Amino acid sequence: MTPTTAAVNAHTGRADLDVEPFYTVRESGEILRIGRSKLYEEMAQGRLKAIKVGRATRIPAEWLKDYRDLLIAEGLEAAPCPN
Repeated sequence: MTPTTAAVNAHTGRADLDVEPFYTVRESGEILRIGRSKLYEEMAQGRLKAIKVGRATRIPAEWLKDYRDLLIAEGLEAAPCPN
């Protein structure tokens, strides 16, 4: 196996890990279609959880889903029920 092939095989082997990624604040905003400033406000209020990795802020995919679900629940509560 050549060094190039070994490097490719080592990299593709990592795809088998069943781990959801961490997203940056910018990436999270793009996913949720929410601005960066609003995300920082939501984090400050404790509505969107985030972690620090060194100086970087990261948001696990699971927590993005939790925040999305919170927004949906709030929207359902605020929306009038059609009869």
